[in-house]
Amino acid sequence: MATITVLMIDGVADWEIGPVLPAAREWFGDEVRIASIDGAPLTSIGGVQILPEAALADLNPLDSDLWLLPGSDTWRDGAIPALGQALRARLLAGRPVAAICGATLALAHADLLDERAHTSNSLQFLRDNAPAYAGAAHYRDATVVSEGGLVTAPGTSPVGFACECLRLLHPDKGEAIAQVRAMFAGEFAAD
Repeated sequence: MATITVLMIDGVADWEIGPVLPAAREWFGDEVRIASIDGAPLTSIGGVQILPEAALADLNPLDSDLWLLPGSDTWRDGAIPALGQALRARLLAGRPVAAICGATLALAHADLLDERAHTSNSLQFLRDNAPAYAGAAHYRDATVVSEGGLVTAPGTSPVGFACECLRLLHPDKGEAIAQVRAMFAGEFAAD
């Protein structure tokens, strides 16, 4: 069993956490904790009301086996200094972080993509929304990139993102992770 802290901001993209959280809880027995920057309730893009259990200030950056940041257009609003500090502390201590879609901007604002392989919605997306971003040399045009405890993905890859997060948490459960991928791929097999 692993612990996952999902750090959300308002307008969270439902589909980006849809594959990973149910699989983690139901298939792998993981504990999921929901947090927001200020601890206030959130509304997803789909209109789901989310009541976080904690605020960023309540979290120890070294706790949880994985910090997961789902996308939202709100990530475009700029850097969140306290979050950047917590993410830097986690990665420096070798504690995994996963960000998808707009949440990769939090990593870019914290200079965490400058020396690490990563992906996002596009290279231009990072350049347009994180003016200090200096990681273009490490950008990969891929559905998911996982390296050194950092998982990144564009918003179009929630299943690949889920599988990489699960691999980080459960490296010995390759067959079960393959079943997660196959479950979602099955929808398109008949096309």
